Amino acid sequence: MPAELAALSESDRRLRARKTQGAFAADRANCAAALAFAASALLAAGPAFGQSAAGSGPSQLPAWQTAAGGHMEFEVASIRLGETEKFASPTFALNIDDTPIPPGGRFFADFSLETYIEFAYKIMPTHEEQKAMTEHLPKWVAAQSFVIEAKAPVPNPTKDQMRLMMQSLLADRFKLAVHFETKEMPAFALVPVKPGRTGPRLRTHAEGLACDAKWVAPADRTSPSVPPGGFMPACGAVALLAAPNHTFILGARDLTMDHLALYLPSLIPFGRPIVNQTGLAGAFDLSLQFTPEQGIASIADAQADSQGTTAFEALKEQLGLTLKPIKAPLQILVIDHVEEPSPN
Repeated sequence: MPAELAALSESDRRLRARKTQGAFAADRANCAAALAFAASALLAAGPAFGQSAAGSGPSQLPAWQTAAGGHMEFEVASIRLGETEKFASPTFALNIDDTPIPPGGRFFADFSLETYIEFAYKIMPTHEEQKAMTEHLPKWVAAQSFVIEAKAPVPNPTKDQMRLMMQSLLADRFKLAVHFETKEMPAFALVPVKPGRTGPRLRTHAEGLACDAKWVAPADRTSPSVPPGGFMPACGAVALLAAPNHTFILGARDLTMDHLALYLPSLIPFGRPIVNQTGLAGAFDLSLQFTPEQGIASIADAQADSQGTTAFEALKEQLGLTLKPIKAPLQILVIDHVEEPSPN
């Protein structure tokens, strides 16, 4: 990883986004709801919320879960308490992406229960949703790390199959019971500024470098001459890269608008979930350069007393997209019960 790709922090978790498999890393552990852009974050992109199997029949399972087999369990698994000051990289990134994982069926990670839940159910809540999900729970759910080592019953499981195994492990060892509720909530709709048109820093993936083509690192990854998403070495990932003049560049290659809408409020504290209503189908390459702000809560706040190009302005000028306040039905994961396991 280039030296400039360092840690970004966020509240209520120890190492939530420090989910790395050698290439991409982020540490979002200590910041309050504001952006503390001391460095950059890397996160891989994936599908939005599904629905848990808890308390529901097979017809209610999300498509990814049905495709993965509906139910799986680790062959063997052990759990022990993690050490606060130590961190060991997981065998693969515990995020919501669908990228291949190493063969062999081995699982190793050192994270909080909160992180394991989000991995198992393939969700990426905003800060506000995350707080609502955990504020009624014991503090150890977000604060205490657990080292989980396990082996799959099949030699080369998919990442989604690993999620199913994690669901079973959490239910068995943590007595976890969850369900999803649909709630009408304030949100932002991601929409085009002008229907049918995109901005200069958003283009279809077919116009850019193919995912299987050789990527050559630009001499200056932050240069405006680098094509949209061109500083990204791999497809299917979202990244924030520190740039000159206290700005940051958000970039991606081969990313859908659904995925962009999912990741924006996680990387930039807009204060609301974002729903894709662009009408733009397919995958895109993009770069978004902006000046970060502290504690963005609304469009009005973002436009007032700002210096440089705000994230809202950058969306309009560079991607040809804007955010429209709406109310939308969103699926929220609710944790009904959890118990601290006895380490083994």
